[in-house]
Amino acid sequence: MDLEQIVQIRRSVRKYSGENVSEEKINLILKAGLLAPSGKGIRPWEFILVRNREMLNLLAQCRKGQAAFLKNADAAIVVVADTHASDTWVEDCAVVMAQMHLMATSIGVGSCWVQGRLRDAAPGIPTGCYVAKLLGIPENYALEAILSLGVPGAEFLPRELGDALLKKVHREVF
Repeated sequence: MDLEQIVQIRRSVRKYSGENVSEEKINLILKAGLLAPSGKGIRPWEFILVRNREMLNLLAQCRKGQAAFLKNADAAIVVVADTHASDTWVEDCAVVMAQMHLMATSIGVGSCWVQGRLRDAAPGIPTGCYVAKLLGIPENYALEAILSLGVPGAEFLPRELGDALLKKVHREVF
């Protein structure tokens, strides 16, 4: 599968078959994230791989009903960054997440981005604080997102570029 095909079939997968994702595939996804570019090559990120069922169930409560599908994921990768190390940590982590999404798709693993930054687990409890407490994340680190992983429960057809999307491209001026 080439990159164009991967981009066309990549979806946010929230329904999983229940099959396990091999450690080899998990490692390829982690490698894709670790090799992502970052501002000034600082790589301020750290990843926490979670496969423990009880912890996945607790992580499923990190966003007011928006992360419940983590209960059925085989794994999750929590992406945090040292906010003191780089002023581009948000962008750097977004690139990490995108590369891991694409790698997951290329090897038949479904994934979904669970936004953590600027979200709440419950009234008055930011998602980042909830996750930090669960996973023992140091204070100078901030949560960007969680990537759920599992074998997709369905297949997806490739997306095609339609006129509506092509109209979003402007040349030379807006």
